[in-house]
Amino acid sequence: MTASSARDSVFRPLRHRNFRRLALGRMVTHCANAMAPVVLAFAVLDMTGSAVDVGLVVGARSVANIVLVLFGGVLADRLPKALILQGSNLAAAAVQIAVAAVLLSGAGSLSVLVALSAVNGAVSAVSMPASASLTPQTVPPEELRPANAVARMGVNTGLILGASLGGLLTALFSPGWGIAANAVGFTAGALAYHGVRVPRAAAGTTAPSRPLRELREGWQEFTARAWVWAVVLQFFVVNAVAAGGIQVLGPAIANGAYGRTAWGLALATQMAGALIGGLLVARSRFRHALRIGVAVVAFDALPLLALADTAPLALLVTTMFVNGLAMEQFGVAWDLSLQENVPADRLARVYSYDVLGSILALPIGQMSAGVLAERLGNHATLTGGACLVAAATGLTLCSRQVRALTTTADRAAAEPAVPPSPVP
Repeated sequence: MTASSARDSVFRPLRHRNFRRLALGRMVTHCANAMAPVVLAFAVLDMTGSAVDVGLVVGARSVANIVLVLFGGVLADRLPKALILQGSNLAAAAVQIAVAAVLLSGAGSLSVLVALSAVNGAVSAVSMPASASLTPQTVPPEELRPANAVARMGVNTGLILGASLGGLLTALFSPGWGIAANAVGFTAGALAYHGVRVPRAAAGTTAPSRPLRELREGWQEFTARAWVWAVVLQFFVVNAVAAGGIQVLGPAIANGAYGRTAWGLALATQMAGALIGGLLVARSRFRHALRIGVAVVAFDALPLLALADTAPLALLVTTMFVNGLAMEQFGVAWDLSLQENVPADRLARVYSYDVLGSILALPIGQMSAGVLAERLGNHATLTGGACLVAAATGLTLCSRQVRALTTTADRAAAEPAVPPSPVP
């Protein structure tokens, strides 16, 4: 296979209009989302100078996610997913306009930022299951692996731009202008999602709505597969540690040791690693992609250790890049595994339980990181978090289902070709 044909195979899903618009909408939306925590963290630090207060603001968003994400899964399995994404983006834009107005007018207070952050989290909760489960409706089944990789590369491109702009706008102008840019990004995302057209039959159902029953059906699908809940438990730990270490203690340490622009660069480098990782995983044909993806999650510990020792910026950036490469290997393997093994009409609900389990500990991590750092010190808090990440990864790999699961593409690649039957 030539280099040109390899590139064509990776980006083949972009031939489909629905997928192009979905990928564009996700990229722009994630760009705006990546800016928000960076800008808000520095807004709170400018206002109070407290890492504990940073945890309260970003934690409020996670609490709202937890409360409403299951409701978002039920909606996404019943209503047109593109419509949900349009509405949630427009609502997020309205909230960010309010946040920007508060910050730019100088009328901001910690309680106002906490409240608006919670509203933004509620909007995000409704959209997350719809965004994650729409990809299989926009491409043929045989293009699902490269489609997931390309979509995630677009997301990571948005995260690179968002993290960089968040640090840059805050350093050159003010947090208020960074949040105003968020509003523009969310509006642009809504326009992109407006162009996604999937068959009505694939987008929802006309049966009477029974939310509790539908949630039970999603729970049954979720618990029926040990590899699903084992990985979600792993990320219960990993995401809590990363949220406290990277989102809360990271800006506080960077504010004194590296500078705000440098911290934005470090976050952007992590996403650059994920972008390159997406190109690699799109062409991969690993027989046990999930096993490898789960194992490399251990690299999440590297940036925590670098921050713990206030390592030179070059070393911190390197660990973030390696972490990004590993993160993408897991992300594509996870999406593909769910999309190929969970019924399409229940996929959004399973995604909602996945999201719930993965983010349930975020407020704990975000709100406790500052407290632990004040009592134990940054080094002990971050080093302990790195140990938790390694332990959670090791325990997850003890699951036989996690180690044995293969995707359809992997199984097909592993099977020997069957010669054609002789013509009589």
